[in-house]
Order: sequence, then structure tokens, then C-alpha cells
Amino acid sequence: MHSPSDAPFAALEAVIADFADMVRRVAWRHRLADADVDEVMQEVRIRLWKSHGAAGAAGSEQIQRAPASYVYRTAVSAALDLLRRRRTQRAGATVSLEDEGVADSAATHEARGPDTELEASELAEQVARAIETIPASRRPAVRMYLAGYPREEIASLMGWSEAKTRNLLYRGLADLRERLTELGIGWEKTSA
Repeated sequence: MHSPSDAPFAALEAVIADFADMVRRVAWRHRLADADVDEVMQEVRIRLWKSHGAAGAAGSEQIQRAPASYVYRTAVSAALDLLRRRRTQRAGATVSLEDEGVADSAATHEARGPDTELEASELAEQVARAIETIPASRRPAVRMYLAGYPREEIASLMGWSEAKTRNLLYRGLADLRERLTELGIGWEKTSA
């Protein structure tokens, strides 16, 4: 037996399920750990509920019509807010070197040091340059896809048919993969 208040909740869960992969990609793009990904997912759920779900039955319709771009922006905002909270907590917490061994601090700094950030920045620049070499007609679809937009929303925003969007996206990603391979950029392979 379901009450009328169950409808917005069911609509919210359906939207979350539809966009779960996009929200995860947003969190991973911001280099969040798996536990943090779950926290971002929960924050997106809360924000959608606060913005649409409190309106009762009308809220369930609003939630169901939430565009992917809105969910994407909400996920980015939630991820950035989480990072800001963590940064504030770290800045407020001071630990003496005697309490936290010097070797542990150095190892932590090495793992998340400026080298890692520099490598990521350089990789992003190389990808951006590689995107510039693919045909101009395919660039918008590839950029939007890499920014986290699902194919359906790219088609809607650009005014393209689903088939045209799929074609431009797949060919553009294949071109990008080829350019990156030519530059020696690919997946790292680990031996088991």
C-alpha cells in the first residue's frame, strides 16, 4: 500500500538510477574516493528532493522532468562542496610531527603531491590539443560527452537527431582515441 507521498520518492529514486553513472563520473573526475562518490550521490539525492520533492504529487512530475544538465550541475556542485569542506577541515586540523610520524606525512605528500597534479594538468592539455585536431563537426559532441553530458542531452541541446549525435560522438571519440594513441597516450597496463 503506497501513500501519495511515495510518488515523489519513487520519482526521485528513478532519476537517481537514470543518472547514477553520470554522477559517479563527475565525482571521479574530481578525484574523489569511492566512499566520497557515495556521499556525492546522497547529496545529489538530497538537493533534488529539496528543490522538487517537497511539492507533493507535482514534485514527482518535476523530479521526473529534471534535465540531465541540472543533475550534472548539481553533482558538480556537490563534489566541489565536498572538496571545500575537506579542505576547510584539513586547514583547521593541525597535528604535531611527534603525533603523526614524519615518514607518514612525507608518504602522504608524495602520493598526492604536485607531481600528480602536474601530470593530470598536462594530460588534460594534451587531450584538449588532440580534440582540436579532430573534425570540427565532431568536436562539440566529444567535448560535451567528456564533460559528462549523456548522448540524449547532447542531441537535445544541439538540436540534432539521436542518430546524428551518436554518429558524431562515436566517430569523434574514435578520432580522439587515435590521436592520443599517436601521441603515446593510452591506458596503463599492469601485469598480474
